[in-house]
Amino acid sequence: QVQLVESGGGLVQAGGSLRLSCAASGRTFSNYHMGWFRQAPGKEREFVAAISWSGGLTSYADSVKGRFTISRDIAKNTEYLQMNSLKPEDTAVYYCAAEKTWWNLINAKVDDYWGQGTQVTVSS
Repeated sequence: QVQLVESGGGLVQAGGSLRLSCAASGRTFSNYHMGWFRQAPGKEREFVAAISWSGGLTSYADSVKGRFTISRDIAKNTEYLQMNSLKPEDTAVYYCAAEKTWWNLINAKVDDYWGQGTQVTVSS
């Protein structure tokens, strides 16, 4: 069974940091681009960051540029999202995703795999 499992969410004060992890199992994702999305209450799911299958290309939403860093460890079949300088507006459920098509991933049209999500709450 193919699974993406997120971890690392929690409650943090504004200005703090969290590191999210997404562990993949059931198959190798070395040839998949991977990304992070988030959904706040009452809002649509939005793109946060993406990393290419090789790790050589990244993309970020303007709202997180300079604060968040996406990375992956291909050998561990895991991707990460380091989140610094967190703001209350970053509060959301964060989802990881795996997608073979880069354009689909950064445009939130993921057809392949989604995780179940992890809650991130930033208090002011």
